[in-house]
Amino acid sequence: MIQRAFLFLLAGTCLFSCNSESKPDDSSKDSTAENTTMTQHNKGSFGYDVNFLQQKDSSLIVLKSEDGQSQVLVSPRYQAKVFTSSANGLNGKSFGWVNYKAFDGPVDAHMNAYGGEDRLWLGPEGGVFSLYFKPGAKMEFANWKTPAPIDTEAWALESSDAATVVLSKNMTLTNYAGTVLEIQAYRSVSLIAPQDINADLGIELPQDTKSVAFRTSNSLTNKGQNTWDEKTGAPCMWNLDMFTPSEACTIVIPYNNTANGKVATTDYFGEIAKDRINYNNGILYFKADGKSRGKLGIPPARVKNIAGSYDGVDNILTIVKYDINPSGKYLNQEWRTDRAPFSGDAMNAYNDGPLEDGTQMGPFYEIESVSPAAFLKPGEKLTHNHNVYHFTGNKTALSQIAKKVLGVSVEEIEKVFKK
Repeated sequence: MIQRAFLFLLAGTCLFSCNSESKPDDSSKDSTAENTTMTQHNKGSFGYDVNFLQQKDSSLIVLKSEDGQSQVLVSPRYQAKVFTSSANGLNGKSFGWVNYKAFDGPVDAHMNAYGGEDRLWLGPEGGVFSLYFKPGAKMEFANWKTPAPIDTEAWALESSDAATVVLSKNMTLTNYAGTVLEIQAYRSVSLIAPQDINADLGIELPQDTKSVAFRTSNSLTNKGQNTWDEKTGAPCMWNLDMFTPSEACTIVIPYNNTANGKVATTDYFGEIAKDRINYNNGILYFKADGKSRGKLGIPPARVKNIAGSYDGVDNILTIVKYDINPSGKYLNQEWRTDRAPFSGDAMNAYNDGPLEDGTQMGPFYEIESVSPAAFLKPGEKLTHNHNVYHFTGNKTALSQIAKKVLGVSVEEIEKVFKK
């Protein structure tokens, strides 16, 4: 049975601004076994991140398995993010990337990158229906602003039970075309039990592995009076997973090798260097060491509903599974208005790296999925599902999982970028 480890609900009627440091409620001090505030954990561990984030969000929620090994950390205050997870309890490695310095403030005018193993953004970022630029504004960094409901504002806790937490947010956004979008967003996060991991991925979990997995179900409802169509523009959902890179970490993206057209868009932030990307027998490999900034995208005709990564340093296999619609219209998110607005990619991957001035937000890497454009009449809803699975343990066992799910063994993955 899956049970929620603890749920600290924020008392009172006000929420602090996102750049303040709130202290846990007094009730959390009485939560002995489950409260880790007074316990020391090494940086990089799940317990360390629970300790840190308890000081920032007193409504923090941890879902965990009955044996306490699989745990998932969710934050209502920080936009319903799954901040991180563990396959080995509080002492296990924290799989999500947390940007500790971002919590000190002040609030950034463009984006507040708190991190998070899975966050929900809305798109498109650029283009004629952009949600990140005001109508008529030049699409350059000075004018770019992440909408507050997915950047700084808290989400409402709708419900929680032994396995799932549901959060919501009502928002009014205006796109680049001047269309006002009245949106109701819902997001549920559920811990996935081992037997369901097997069913989801078509595998049998080896006994000498540890795992943690969670399912997110995200939805948008048109709460306005007008239809969202190709003339008014329509939003899309955008799940972004931020993970910690290593010298031997590689993103693995199976793709449709029989379709026509380009396999990937590789010049979002300048062309990705040839020694950092590799195509072989329907699998794209992308080096995820956090040392060179680059982003790629897979178009709908080429995309499959699965991707992953393997970290050869910490021996972590990560799988991401998401909804796709090969016939759907995906929004172009580039910072330009001269491209067809519905010619975008259906999934993306990003490797962080230093900017031209030498500064760097991370390092981290991302695996992302997006929904098609939400062409909705008033009252209609679109749902996008996005799941994350982590496996650690015996390398041979991990290789069996990778071969079954991604079509390639971890030994083969490790060889791709070895010098």
